Amino acid sequence: MTAVPAALAKAFGQLADRAVLRVIAKSVGITLALFGLLGAGLYLALAELAGRVGVHAGWAGVLAVLLVPVAIWLLFRIVALAVLQFFADEIVAAVEARHYPARAAGAQTLPLRRELGIAVKGLARALGYNLLALPVAGVLAFTAIGPALVFLAVNAVLLGRELTEMTWLRHCGGDVRGNPAPQPERFLLGAAIAGLMLVPLVNLVAPVLGAAAGTHLVLRRLEQGVQGQ
Repeated sequence: MTAVPAALAKAFGQLADRAVLRVIAKSVGITLALFGLLGAGLYLALAELAGRVGVHAGWAGVLAVLLVPVAIWLLFRIVALAVLQFFADEIVAAVEARHYPARAAGAQTLPLRRELGIAVKGLARALGYNLLALPVAGVLAFTAIGPALVFLAVNAVLLGRELTEMTWLRHCGGDVRGNPAPQPERFLLGAAIAGLMLVPLVNLVAPVLGAAAGTHLVLRRLEQGVQGQ
C-alpha cells in the first residue's frame, strides 16, 4: 500500500512539467466551458418555463445561480474524468518519458476514436454506478455521513480503475484484462483522488494528479515483472 503515497508524491513533483501543465490547461478549460454551457442551458430552460407559468423571468436567474453549483458539485468528478480521457495519453507519455524511458518506446498511442469510445464508456459507467448507489445512500441518509461514504467508496472503485487503465491500455497489447495494479492500490488511489476532488481549486488538478500516479502504479508493477524474469 506504500506504493500509492509514493506514486502520488512523484505525480505531484511532475505537475510543473510543461507537458503536464498543457493538459491541465486544456482539461480545466474544457471542463469549465461544459459547465458554463450547462448553466446557460439551465437558465434558458428555466426562463422558458417561467414564461409559460407566468412567473417573473428573474426567478430563472436566481434558480440557475442556486442549481448550477449543486450540479457542479455532483457532476464534477464524472465530467472532469471524461474530459481527461481525451488527454490521458499525454499525461502517461510525460510520466513514461521522465521515469520509464525504456517503457515509453514500446507504448501504443491510442487513436482518437478509441479515446472517444473509452471516455464515453467511462462516463456511462460512472453515471450508472452512482445512480445505483443512490438507493443505498438514501437508506443511510439518517446517519448523515453514510451517503458520503457510499459515494466515496463507489467513486474510489471507479477512479482507481479509470486512472490505471489509462496507462494499461498503452501497454496491454490489445488485451485490457489483467491490469497489473493490485485492486487495493487502485482503490486507495481512487479514494485519495475522490477526496481531493471535493476540495475547491485542488479539484481542478486532481484528475491529472491521479492519472500520473496511476501510471506509476502500473509501470512499477510491469518493471517488477521484467526484473523478476
